[in-house]
Amino acid sequence: MNGASTAVRESPPSKAHPTRLSVIIPTRNEEAWIAATVEQVLQAGVTEVIVVDGESSDHTRELSHASGATVLTSPPGRGEQQNLGAQAASGDMLLFLHADTRLPHDFAEQIASMLERDGVAAGAFRLRVDGPGRTLRFVERMANWRSRIFQLPYGDQAIFLKTETFHNSGGFADIPLMEDFELMGRLRNRGRIELAPGSVTTSARRWRKLGVWRATWTNQFCIMAHLLGVPCDRIARWRERIDHSP
Repeated sequence: MNGASTAVRESPPSKAHPTRLSVIIPTRNEEAWIAATVEQVLQAGVTEVIVVDGESSDHTRELSHASGATVLTSPPGRGEQQNLGAQAASGDMLLFLHADTRLPHDFAEQIASMLERDGVAAGAFRLRVDGPGRTLRFVERMANWRSRIFQLPYGDQAIFLKTETFHNSGGFADIPLMEDFELMGRLRNRGRIELAPGSVTTSARRWRKLGVWRATWTNQFCIMAHLLGVPCDRIARWRERIDHSP
């Protein structure tokens, strides 16, 4: 996906051929979330839901299939998993969704409307974190401010774009983390990255596990290290130690 690709002129979908939305969900040990996520998306009438599982040791694959998703397997790595899902997708538009994230009820209409706008390369939703507390509200405000001002939404905000834009841009980099940040940086050179009016609701599980300030500081440190050229595998090892430390 990272090699050179032939440029294709992007044009609005024909009125005679309505747009088709493929939803791609990378998973690893997400049995607690995946069935409800797949069912919610399918109820909206999307073209397909593709779950790309990265060697789960629980029942994620079985629950995904039983809920109506197409299930693919891949080595773990969100970038590689999402690229595989995009290669298999048949829709005109792609939505990359985390297993623990819930979409607004009219997400498909919002996506189609946003991607029809001139000059828009990609989009994402506003962030809402599923949990009480002023600190989580602060996290939401900062994420939405960053996404609006710097056009840098993260993967937990459900990134969407046209399929041809994704392939022409080279897709996700095959790196162990920061794949969403890196793709958004490249897509900004192709057009605007806009926020949809609706919000996704994502699980607060990582903030609960690490604490809000520790999780936020860790995320910001990873971004700064990436911008300074620290190899992503080194950043990933550091973050893994943080996530599993007491």
